[in-house]
Amino acid sequence: MTDENTYDVVVLGAGPVGENVADRARAAGLSTAVVESELVGGECSYWACMPSKALLRPVIARADARRLPGLREAVQGPLDAPAVLARRDEYTSHWKDDGQVSWLEAIGADLYRGQGRLAGPRRVTVTGPDGTEHVLTARHAVAVCTGTRAALPDLPGLADVESWTSREATSARKVPGRLVVVGGGVVAAEMATAWQALGSQVTMLVRGSGLLPRMEPFAGELVMQALVEAGADVRTGVSVKGVTREGGTVVTTLDDGSTLESDEILFATGRAPRTDDIGLESVGLEPGSWLPVDDSLRVEGSTWLYAVGDVNHRALLTHQGKYQARIAGAAIAARAQGVPLLETDRWGAHAATADHSAVPQVVFTDPEAGSAGLTLAEAEAAGHRVRAVDYDIASVAGAGLYGDGYRGRARMIVDLDREILLGVTFVGPGVGELVHSATVAVAGEVPIDRLWHVVPSYPTVSEVWLRLLETYRG
Repeated sequence: MTDENTYDVVVLGAGPVGENVADRARAAGLSTAVVESELVGGECSYWACMPSKALLRPVIARADARRLPGLREAVQGPLDAPAVLARRDEYTSHWKDDGQVSWLEAIGADLYRGQGRLAGPRRVTVTGPDGTEHVLTARHAVAVCTGTRAALPDLPGLADVESWTSREATSARKVPGRLVVVGGGVVAAEMATAWQALGSQVTMLVRGSGLLPRMEPFAGELVMQALVEAGADVRTGVSVKGVTREGGTVVTTLDDGSTLESDEILFATGRAPRTDDIGLESVGLEPGSWLPVDDSLRVEGSTWLYAVGDVNHRALLTHQGKYQARIAGAAIAARAQGVPLLETDRWGAHAATADHSAVPQVVFTDPEAGSAGLTLAEAEAAGHRVRAVDYDIASVAGAGLYGDGYRGRARMIVDLDREILLGVTFVGPGVGELVHSATVAVAGEVPIDRLWHVVPSYPTVSEVWLRLLETYRG
């Protein structure tokens, strides 16, 4: 049985990005259909942001408590792993999406469950779990918000090993005795932190020279130092050449011919777009490819197809995808209303400028690492005349009060021609809550002279802002 329905906007994918596109379209009075093949709420809600941070929060809280005399003695025992996992389950709603479905219904969007595929311009077919087919036609726009999946390397034996990806790492039902983590990025660092603290013996295998390669080098250095001190074995400059499972044991072969045994192995080696089975070929695009877009998130060469969130490969972060969704929703609505000229100039209402200039990120390790905007290397590569200003966060009074033995570092990248900040990075306990101030400074292009009047409260860790400015001014 096949039925056909027409909407102003059809959204493929009901993760946070798709939900926000639908919300903005409905707020503008556009009829909207949302298609989802798995759980409404997407990767972030069930296998990424929410479960990973639920796992990490007790780890970080215990680490902070251990920095304080009078409290550290009370928290010397192991974490209660079953309790941590149970709280994680609560934050994923036990992998049920009833609440998020109710939210979609509340904003007036129609949900279609099943595999959605493009079937030519402005047309989407949805094959439901029971084989029922729906044909949806979009008057104005189709938004692809299907996100990404874990990218696994081409290794002998990997298909038979039942290795972990980020999904298994965030949803595991028990703590593995020994865990090998392959990779050195955010997922690898966070999951190594979580499972080491929960009782695993973690070995990290990093092909590069350090962790968190897309941040300032000192960020990865401090995080790696802390992981080693926590008992993890972090090996850099190594590659995996093969993996097998013998009984319940995973045997990993390295490039030097040596082997490692573990109970589980996590591959955190990048992401790939979920575009291989959404009908891209029907509109002249390559299945399985990233979808390049302009700053209004419209697919290059199209007048009706949008790609929002991870799938466009601009900034693979949930909050950045939701930002893009707000921009795309506004652009779709404006074009539907016949607005003759959209505001697509820098920082305009229909331009995702922050994707280029002011992306914020927090890595929830111990210590935390957070940044907004460009690194020194990125700023120099872009041709800016810049100066990097560094400061030891431990020298701020608030850091000492935060906890004994505080270790951290801050850096701001100053555009010497415009006297504004192009980027800021913090590493240290509790610095995740400093990142939004950095994001405001970078996105707002606040002049250094005005930042001098932004007075930090004493004694807080945020006083590092004043110290950075003093160091710059000399």
